[in-house]
Amino acid sequence: MFKFLRNLNKDKKGATAIEYGLIAALVAVAAIGAMTALGGSLQNIFGEASSQLNDAQTTAQTGAGAGAGAGAGGGAGGGDGS
Repeated sequence: MFKFLRNLNKDKKGATAIEYGLIAALVAVAAIGAMTALGGSLQNIFGEASSQLNDAQTTAQTGAGAGAGAGAGGGAGGGDGS
């Protein structure tokens, strides 16, 4: 039994592989947690942006819009009309 434990302790390649596996699993869990936490708020943000773009497109197609503006300008042009 002790011989098995000594051999297991000497085998550093297996330990390194297990450590990398644990680190990868931790990173995956953190990434999934972050995506889950941000998923709802990102969906709301992009949904609102989509709604505003659709409203703007509808307004542009129908020409229905409220706007007020004043313009003043003067100009002199040349040309003899021929």
